[in-house]
This record gives sequence, C-alpha cells and structure tokens, in this order.
Amino acid sequence: MGILTTIRDRSTKLTGIAVVDSAGKEIFRSMESTLTGGRLDSPDVEILRDDLCDVLHEAVASPVEYIFGDSIASLTQDESGVDVTFVAAAPRRFELVIGADGLYSGVRRIAFGPDEQFLRAFGDLYVATFGMPNFLGLERWQVMYRQPDSVGALVMGLRKDIKARTYLGFNAPKGIDFDFRDIDAQKRLLAHRVAGAGWVIPQIVEHMLRATDFHFYSLSQVRMSSWSRGRIVLVGDAGYAVSLGTGQATTVAMVGAYVLAGELATHKDDLVAGAAAYEGELRAYVIRNQDIALEQNAKPEELTDEGETATPGGLPDFGALTLPFALKNYQEWVRLP
Repeated sequence: MGILTTIRDRSTKLTGIAVVDSAGKEIFRSMESTLTGGRLDSPDVEILRDDLCDVLHEAVASPVEYIFGDSIASLTQDESGVDVTFVAAAPRRFELVIGADGLYSGVRRIAFGPDEQFLRAFGDLYVATFGMPNFLGLERWQVMYRQPDSVGALVMGLRKDIKARTYLGFNAPKGIDFDFRDIDAQKRLLAHRVAGAGWVIPQIVEHMLRATDFHFYSLSQVRMSSWSRGRIVLVGDAGYAVSLGTGQATTVAMVGAYVLAGELATHKDDLVAGAAAYEGELRAYVIRNQDIALEQNAKPEELTDEGETATPGGLPDFGALTLPFALKNYQEWVRLP
C-alpha cells in the first residue's frame, strides 16, 4: 500500500514510562520499555489507533465511498450478492460484505449470532480509552498508576500541545454486565468504579465524562469456528480479537486485511472461495496469537502501587511475543486504483 514510511513517521516515538503512587511520587521508571509498546530498541512500530485510521483513510479515500453516522440493520444474501438495509440510508446490494467493526461487531451479530456465542472473557479487567487535555505536560512519555486488583490508569502524551491518550480501568473479579451501545451509562459505571482512587484520577474522570472519543471494553477474545458465511466475511477484532497481553491485536488485524484482500483478488471470480482461502491461510497464525495472550494473562501481575516488584522485568517485551507470518506476494493479482 506504500504507507510504511508514513506509519513510521507518525509512530509514538515514546522515550519511556514512569510509575507513580497515590500521592504522585515516582516509584519506578524505565527508558528502555513502555507498557504499550514494549522495548524501545525493538524494530516494531507503535502507532495510535486514530493515527493509523487517518493513514489508511488518506491512502484509500478518493476511490472509496464512505457513509458516516449510519449502521447496518439487516443482511440477506443469495448466490450472487448481499442485500443490505441501513438504519438511515436506502437499501443497497453488494457482491461482498466485510465486517471490520470491532469486538462488538454488528455484522457478526446479524450474520453469525449473538455476542455470547463468540466473546470469551478471560480476565476481570475493564478498560476505557479516550483523549484528554495533556494537563500533565507529557512529551513522548507515559505515566502509570495502579491500585493492586482495583483501579489503574495510563496516560500517554506525545506532545504538550495535543491530547493525551488515556487508559482508565478497573478489576471486577465477578464480572459485570454493560450495554456496549450506551456510552453515557459506561461513563457513569467507570466513574463509580474508580471513585476514591488516588493520584490525578479525579481530574481524569472529569475529562473522561466530557470525552467524545470514549471506548469501553472488557478483556475478551473472539473465538469462532469460521470467519465467513457465504458472501459475508469478518476481519480483525470482529472475527478474531486477540485482546491485551501481546501487543499484537493491530498487527493481526492488518495481516488479516492483507491476506483477505489478496485472496479475494486471487479468487476474483469466486469470492466465496476467496474467503475460504483467506481463512485457510490465516487461522493457525491467529490461534497461536490468541493462545499467547491467554498465557500472558495467566501470569501474575508484576507492577503494584507500592512498587515492590516495579522492575524493568515487569514491563512487556512484545518483541519476544511476536509471531512470524510469511506474507504472500499478491502483486500479480492486486492493483491499487
């Protein structure tokens, strides 16, 4: 796609992380690793999701039609195509529908069944991500705070003049039920769960309640016996969410998108066969990544509020968790518009 240089230019370029206690006192720091990106000397590239979306959008914007502020209401397929109705827009017919709509995929729910069939919670962690003013003045730096088995926050600032990417979460050993569509209720739930926490959590909550880019999710995977049903195909988290623990969710999704595009182009006269070939190429790689995430989640936590075990060994080395995948060269079949 010719976007690797742009992705590298827009990478986070973080220089380290500090862990603080309830009073804001630094109890650990590393300039070798970060919580979200692993070792800084790794060849891996860390890029914020919003920035990656911008890069991809800019790369394909002109030949692609976008419909914003709408969602799919129903999908009905036959041997030659899929009839799609929308909540707002007029019905349309397509040769293929690809669901790339995340952990709580609407396409998956309509075409394959309810979330309960495929979502596998494997931890008790619930996390929200959002942007907020960089009131900590962070520049290419992360600050982490956590109360063991309770509340945690990570603030990532790339520049002082732009929003800080913030992660705020809590542990709920017995699990919780929440409506993934009701953002206001999610914000209230999160504010209630972290009430009374130390550091600057109260200020973070104030900004969280006003955030317009708020996303809330549980530590879960998506496990499915098949990612396609006729002319409806899933890619990324919608079909095989890896979840936290390995830093590979975006990588797996990007590899999946590449393989899907290549196999559909290779089988352009039989898209159903192309979808099946995509799954045949990718499934073993996905399962290995998901299994590694489960193994990582089973390890004891190493960073605590008191900092007894707050050591460089407590930070992830995502390079050691990265699995190789040999990409086919689909250039003979794929051409950019």
